[in-house]
Amino acid sequence: MASKNKTKTPEQIQYDQLQKKHELKRPILKNCLRAFWVGGLFCLVGQAITYFYIYFFNFTEQTAGNPTVATMVFIAMLLTGFGVYDRIGQFSGAGSGVPITGFGNAVISSAIEHRSEGFVVGVGGNMFKLAGSVILFGVFSAFVVTLIKTILVQWGGF
Repeated sequence: MASKNKTKTPEQIQYDQLQKKHELKRPILKNCLRAFWVGGLFCLVGQAITYFYIYFFNFTEQTAGNPTVATMVFIAMLLTGFGVYDRIGQFSGAGSGVPITGFGNAVISSAIEHRSEGFVVGVGGNMFKLAGSVILFGVFSAFVVTLIKTILVQWGGF
């Protein structure tokens, strides 16, 4: 492997200068603010949905979480299907990757991409290609944490 301290030829130095001259400067602060506001807006919508379930369907704060998550995933999938989520992602960058909506987007994007292969092999077989590892990790982590808690409660007297 070549050393990074290698002396450069005059052509390489000239190329580096030309590259720096034409390189686009990224507006880092503007991108961070966009991500912050869009991600915050997603969270605000999620909180409003939680309050909706609490007020209209008599859920408690603890039990309103599951239907809120399902609703947010469904909304993200609808927005992805209509092509709106992609535009939101282009505008906000990481702000659109709020975990639950990003999960819904990942699932439905893979399904849309492979729909030409058929519903079973294409959509069904590829829907959880990216999101499957997330689901597996979540289920396995929940199992391990529950196992540790059970051992501590049974043997530790907590």
